[in-house]
Amino acid sequence: MKVIGLTGGIASGKSTISNILKTEFHIDIIDADLIAREIVKKGSDILDKIAEEFGNEVINSDGSLNRKKLGEIVFSDEYSLNKLNKITHPVIEKHIKYEIDLKDKSGKKLCVVDAALLIEAGFYKLVDYVVLVCVNKETQLKRLMQRDKISEKEAFKRINSQMPLSDKVKYADFIIDNNGDLENVKLQTRKIIKDIMGLEEFSFEEGS
Repeated sequence: MKVIGLTGGIASGKSTISNILKTEFHIDIIDADLIAREIVKKGSDILDKIAEEFGNEVINSDGSLNRKKLGEIVFSDEYSLNKLNKITHPVIEKHIKYEIDLKDKSGKKLCVVDAALLIEAGFYKLVDYVVLVCVNKETQLKRLMQRDKISEKEAFKRINSQMPLSDKVKYADFIIDNNGDLENVKLQTRKIIKDIMGLEEFSFEEGS
């Protein structure tokens, strides 16, 4: 089985590509963001560790994680962000490995690991190809402010907390330019899958 790592800067439109792969090309997606949310659910060991490290202010009154408060802390301080990553990344990686193994044993020919921090967290070592979604800074900033309903200052903080695009490009086997319209993005995505799998051995209808 071939494994593709899909990544991109925050608000680059990576989720749009992931949705195309899943709904139109019928390819199995391992979503690192969903895994990250699962492991910090109320009552989990990881949530307890986060509370111990960052204080009860990051916990809501119902015992769930206060994502906004935690984000304010870690996106303003690199040291705090690194502490959080050391708690969560090893667990996320373990779950990704497990999901890859399951899909391989089920006979899948291809799966995609969708992870914003694929490169930063070292998850790229688990995949065969890295596909990087790129967008210009102006579009990225606008999308992030609209999506998360945050100020321009806060958006800049979040963008700058990630590895620069110029560094991510060095890890990429394929690049998708997401500055254009949806149809153009679909064409780029289909071509990449064809290049990786080969026309004769992969069915977009079945995703296998």
